[in-house]
Amino acid sequence: MNVEEVFKNNEKWIAEKLSINPDYFTDLAKGQSPEFLYIGCSDSRVTAEDLMGIQPGQAFVHRNIANLVNNVDLSVMTVLNYAVRHLKVNHIVVCGHYNCGGVKAAMQPADLGILNPWLRNIRDVYRLHKDELNAITDEDTRYNRLVELNVQEQCVNLLKTAAVQEAIVHRGLTVQGWVFDIRTGKLIDLKIDFEKILKDITEIYKLY
Repeated sequence: MNVEEVFKNNEKWIAEKLSINPDYFTDLAKGQSPEFLYIGCSDSRVTAEDLMGIQPGQAFVHRNIANLVNNVDLSVMTVLNYAVRHLKVNHIVVCGHYNCGGVKAAMQPADLGILNPWLRNIRDVYRLHKDELNAITDEDTRYNRLVELNVQEQCVNLLKTAAVQEAIVHRGLTVQGWVFDIRTGKLIDLKIDFEKILKDITEIYKLY
């Protein structure tokens, strides 16, 4: 794949869309009203539209290394607030994936420079769940479980925000925790009990 091929592919994509609906781009330009805010990993193998089977306009997307929801990351917080308070999305998805390079890198005893403070968030997830993770003897299984727990903790970080708390109360916004299995293509719902988690953290994190 090179740059020239990208633009050729773009022309083919335009032609395909217009052959199905001559007003496709006119309609797309009218605005957006997505149902989902998708927060995923920057990994080049994991794209929201493909794995969810959705079209442009159906999901507002934010991606970063290891799908983190860091309260001091202005980028993710800006996306979150815009999606919830202005676009009025009804569902927020945090989607991790097995064999995540960011998760594995976080657990290596190495100085990764500028990545250190970012990946420390994953080390914090490990610390919170150390007993469960250390009991898993197989390394790959342990990393996969850390991927799942990282998704859960990023969802908890969403529940700590005022925008999400307000939207849950007023219009039933839901938070979802998913994992994508690259080896099978399967999208897995972790079925996290967010109602219980929200109740447990309300005493400390209630903002609305």
